[in-house]
Amino acid sequence: MKKKKPKPAAITFPTSSVDAAALTESTGIRYVGQDPAISAVPCTIHAPVDGGRIMSDRAYVLINVQPGRTSDVVRALSGIKQIKTIDPCWGKPDIIVVVEVSDQDALTQLVLSRIHEIDGVSQTDTHLVYRLKASIAK
Repeated sequence: MKKKKPKPAAITFPTSSVDAAALTESTGIRYVGQDPAISAVPCTIHAPVDGGRIMSDRAYVLINVQPGRTSDVVRALSGIKQIKTIDPCWGKPDIIVVVEVSDQDALTQLVLSRIHEIDGVSQTDTHLVYRLKASIAK
């Protein structure tokens, strides 16, 4: 006989009438009415809640650098406006950046012409974020 897995502890959310956009903006969790779109998981899928036009493509670029060059590369990366976050890491990759660009051609130019040209960068691995469409349960 299989044992049932215990349910995770309930997460409570505000019950007063609060604007979903304000909740989304303040917590990083996308809300539909009073309920989170994905329970307690910060939303990284950047499609607009209201169905509006998507303005940019987001990608994670994992960067390996030559030994002892991480600080120099981080400094050079900080001057690129399309880079939204720069996170130096232990192990491989040495740096993870989040970029937002207008389209995939701009991403190609950014990675090949700007990031690869930084002295000390030895390799990159780019991961384009895609949007999931909500599926209806059968």
